[in-house]
Amino acid sequence: MAAHRALRTAAPHQLLSDLGSALRRHYSVAQLELRVADYGMTALRPLPSDHADAGPAPAHIGPHGRAFGSQRPFVEPRPEGVETVTAHLPVTVRGDCLGVLTVRLPEARFSSGVLAELAEIADVLGHELVVAERDTDLFVRARRSERLTLAAEMQWQLLPGRSCSHREFDLGGQLEPAYAVHGDNFDWSTSAEDLTLTVVNGMGEGIEAALLTHLAVNALRNARRAGLPLADQAHLADQAVYGRYRGTAHVSALLLRFELATGRVAVIDAGSPRMWRLRQGTAECREFEAQLPLGMFEDTYYRVQEFRVLPEDRLFFVSDGVYDAANPSGERYGERALARALTSSRLLPPAQVPRAVLSELASHHGLGRPEDDAMVVCLDWHG
Repeated sequence: MAAHRALRTAAPHQLLSDLGSALRRHYSVAQLELRVADYGMTALRPLPSDHADAGPAPAHIGPHGRAFGSQRPFVEPRPEGVETVTAHLPVTVRGDCLGVLTVRLPEARFSSGVLAELAEIADVLGHELVVAERDTDLFVRARRSERLTLAAEMQWQLLPGRSCSHREFDLGGQLEPAYAVHGDNFDWSTSAEDLTLTVVNGMGEGIEAALLTHLAVNALRNARRAGLPLADQAHLADQAVYGRYRGTAHVSALLLRFELATGRVAVIDAGSPRMWRLRQGTAECREFEAQLPLGMFEDTYYRVQEFRVLPEDRLFFVSDGVYDAANPSGERYGERALARALTSSRLLPPAQVPRAVLSELASHHGLGRPEDDAMVVCLDWHG
């Protein structure tokens, strides 16, 4: 298809313009616009090369938000006498929701078959965007509604993505405040046999917390990519952090390995991140054997525990910036409010749950500023 060929051969910064040329030739598209989700997942921001007067669109309401939230094409109702059709198409890569592609074309050229072809083109565009970000800052810059702190820049570059879909599971995560995060982070990797998920919280603030978290996450990745079991991953990361900081700084972490074929989960609880389970409408905090954070002492021995997930289980992983968050009067958010937020978001897909829970948390803060990062990761297990 000409549009696919245009995307494959376009220069990274000319993806949209070359795609637009192909769509004009083959579908008579009169207008093409790409909006990408911002870091807070609250707005869809147009590329700088699009219409100069176009502002951000809400990520969860309006025509753009309907396509982004449902992850399905949305065709705007056409007023009487209007001879053009406007379609909004989700741009997604393996479950990671990147944005929305909007096309406007003559009614005479539009059909359900054309809509399906345009939706496929939007999927291909998503894959090309991920590749293009290696060579251009155009799309990364478009995601920003304000300047990131240096610590936030480092933390966002460390993330694997914000959501992921697989036959056995769906996964989504979010950091808040999105533009000034400190030490919270998450990481995941999947194969044909397993899913490895790590949730970390480096102590401190700003650039020092970001450097500490970078060291811990990359040490865990290095051990994981060497094919080492979970306990050895924790041990080597512990050694790396202790070797650099000699116990003056440490990283709280929750390490999990899911066996895709059976639902058996190996887990190491090395600090403050917590796991909640929503099963048959009931949310409960799962307690594991508490072990020392990474880097607190030299040569810490880590023990693996096991549990099992069942089809239709939903798991939540939250940092202490969620359940310990305080409002201006000093009242903590607490486990009861967290359980209520998790239960009320049960009908949302995992990619949208973190944003919903963090919105509840923002209401608790009121006008007060958060004292710490807040991180939520949601996993739906299909089995």
